[in-house]
Amino acid sequence: QLQLVESGGGLVQPGGSLRLSCAASGFTLDDYTIGWFRQAPGQEREGVTYINSSGGRTYYLDSVKGRFTISRDNAKNTVYLQMNSLNPEDTGVYYCAAVRGWKATMKGSEYEHWGQGTQVTVSS
Repeated sequence: QLQLVESGGGLVQPGGSLRLSCAASGFTLDDYTIGWFRQAPGQEREGVTYINSSGGRTYYLDSVKGRFTISRDNAKNTVYLQMNSLNPEDTGVYYCAAVRGWKATMKGSEYEHWGQGTQVTVSS
């Protein structure tokens, strides 16, 4: 069974950091582009960042550039999202998703596999 599992969410104060993990089971991530998406209450899901299979190409939403870093460890079959300088606008459920091959896209419909999400709350 193909599965993605996110972890690492939680409650953090403004200015704080969190590292999210996205672990795959039932398949290897080597040949997949991995994206992170988020959805705040009452808002549409938005694409935050993606990384290609080798890790050499990435994209970031403008509002997270310089604060978030996506990385991958194919040996551990895991992708990470390091989030620094968090602010309340970063609050939401964060999802990782995978699509086979190299797809430079943040269209959710292009992604084939999704995790269940992890809650990130930034509040004082």
